Amino acid sequence: MFDKSQLLRGTLEGCILKILSDHTTYGYEIVTKLQDYGFEEIREGTIYPLLLRLENKGIISSQFRPSPLGPRRKYYSITPDGLLYLEEFKHSWKQISKSINHIFEMEE
Repeated sequence: MFDKSQLLRGTLEGCILKILSDHTTYGYEIVTKLQDYGFEEIREGTIYPLLLRLENKGIISSQFRPSPLGPRRKYYSITPDGLLYLEEFKHSWKQISKSINHIFEMEE
C-alpha cells in the first residue's frame, strides 16, 4: 500500500511557506487553510513538527502574541531566507509536476 506521508511532508513545507508568504498566522489557522485547499487529512500533529523544522532552519520565525480567545498564540512568519526557499520550491515543483504529468499522460 502506498504511504503518502513522505510525499506529503515535502509538499506541505512548500504549502506552509506559501500561506505564510501571504500573511503571518498561527498553527491552527495553517491547518484550517490546508484543509480548505483539499488536504482534508491534515491535522495539527502533522503541521507542528514541520513548523519546528522550518523554524530551526531559519526559514520561518515565530513569536507569541495575545489571543482574543484565551492564552497567547504562537504566530509564524516567513523570513527572507524562507522567501528564497519558497521560490526554489515553486521552481522545482513546476519541473517535477510537469515530468510526472507527462509520464502519466503516456498511459492514456
